[in-house]
Amino acid sequence: MNTTDSEPRSKFYELLQEQVHNEFNAERQYIALAVWFDAEDLPLLARHFYRQAVEERNHAMAIVQYLLDTDHPVGIGGTDAVRNDFSDPVELIELALRQEKQVAADIESLAKTARAEDDYTGEQFVQWFLKEQVEEISTMSTLLNVAKRAGGNVFEIERFLEREAGGQGPDPTMPPVAGGAL
Repeated sequence: MNTTDSEPRSKFYELLQEQVHNEFNAERQYIALAVWFDAEDLPLLARHFYRQAVEERNHAMAIVQYLLDTDHPVGIGGTDAVRNDFSDPVELIELALRQEKQVAADIESLAKTARAEDDYTGEQFVQWFLKEQVEEISTMSTLLNVAKRAGGNVFEIERFLEREAGGQGPDPTMPPVAGGAL
């Protein structure tokens, strides 16, 4: 069954489409943060946020793949403006944490909506994203705490990232990504 413009779309699928937009917005903001760190000659912080950008892109494309797999139309729109002006690393990390908390709220809304609409496969799909947001908020909260404790010494933050950066490969439980994960 192909969903046409004349058929009503469920609130869950409307929110999924919005989430694609939100994930691409997050990707662009993370790129802006990474570029700022790169310009400040902080390569480990830059790499951390470039990786975050790729993760957000993959999240958007996983939602795209789910929409395609469930025969729903997909629209890829533009992204909102991103912030590029910052004064210190704590400010950037605080922005990243606020962004992750907003994404978590958006994902929770998706889960509630899927449940309210008795969309069991939709609810199951969103479960991975709920787990992912717990991890993302925890990671960003820890990085913010380290940055605050560093007292302006950005090299301490870089040392932390060097020490804590494990061999984090792709998550085998992540939903399939349209075009393949980067």
